[in-house]
Amino acid sequence: MATIYKNPSLAHPAVGPSPDGEGYTTYKEPDTRVPPRPLPVIRAISVDGIDVPEDEILREAQNHPADNPGKALRAAAEALVIRQLLLNEARRQGLACEAQRDEKGRTASTDDAAIQALLEAELAVPRASEEECRRYFDNNRRRFVSEPLYEARHILIAAPEGDDDKRLAAHRLAQGICNALKTDPSAFAALAAQHSACPSGAQGGNLGQLSPGSTVPEFEKAMQGMVEGEIAPGPVATRFGYHIIALDRAIEARELPFELARDRIAAWLEAQTWSRASAQFITILAGKAKISGIEIGAADSPLVQ
Repeated sequence: MATIYKNPSLAHPAVGPSPDGEGYTTYKEPDTRVPPRPLPVIRAISVDGIDVPEDEILREAQNHPADNPGKALRAAAEALVIRQLLLNEARRQGLACEAQRDEKGRTASTDDAAIQALLEAELAVPRASEEECRRYFDNNRRRFVSEPLYEARHILIAAPEGDDDKRLAAHRLAQGICNALKTDPSAFAALAAQHSACPSGAQGGNLGQLSPGSTVPEFEKAMQGMVEGEIAPGPVATRFGYHIIALDRAIEARELPFELARDRIAAWLEAQTWSRASAQFITILAGKAKISGIEIGAADSPLVQ
C-alpha cells in the first residue's frame, strides 16, 4: 500500500484538512448573520412628545452650509425644532390655514401657512420712524454710497495660461495693436472686429457699463488707473489672454442723499426688530415646551416688549 507524502509546509492554520478529512482547502462558509443596525447619526430629538426624524434632519442639513457636517446637522436640528415649536403653538391656538401661494407662485404647505399666521398675530413690529431712519443714516453714511461705474471697450487676444508660446505671441500682437492705436485711436472698432476673441468685438469691443466685481481683478485695476478717453498704452494680462482697454467714461462713487436711502433703512430697521421679536417669542415657547435630545435657549417669562 502506497504512502502519500504530506508536505509539512501545508500544515498552516489557514490551510489544513477539511472538516471531513478529505484534501486541503481554504474555503470558509460565508457569514450569513444579519449585520447590526448602524448607530444613528444624531441623538433622538422630540418636541412635546413629537419626534423630529433623523432623515428630516439630514435633508434639512443641505440648507445649512457649515465648516463641518456636525455644525450643519446641529443647525438643521435647531431649525426643525423651532419649526415644530411654532407649529405646535399654531395648532394650540387653532390656526389651521389652507395652503397658499407666495409672490413667486410657489405653494406653501398648510403647516407653513399656519406658522406664518401665528407670527403675524404674535409679532407686532412697529414702523421705523423718520427720526430713527435719519439717525441711522447720519451714523452710517459710508454704507450709503453709490458704486463707481465705468464704460469701457476692449480687444481680447486670447491665450490660455500655461501655454508660454501662445502667451508670448498674443502679447506681441496685443502690443502691436496698442502701438497702432496710439497713431489712430479711431481704428479701435475695426481692430476689435478683426482680432478680438470676445463676442463684444462685433460691437466695436463695447462692454457697456461695468461696476466693481463685474470684470476680473486685473482688468478692473487697470480701468481704475485710467482717465476718461484714454486707451491703455500696453496690454493687460488676465487668465483669458491680453486686453487692449479703452476707457470712455468713469463715474465716481458718490454719497446717496437721505431721500434715496430712507426706504432701505426703514426696511432694515424693521427687519432687525422683527428678528429680535421672533427670537424672543421662540425663546418663550422653548421655555414652556418639553424638548429632548437638544438644548434650545429658553425663558420662563415673556421677553417681548
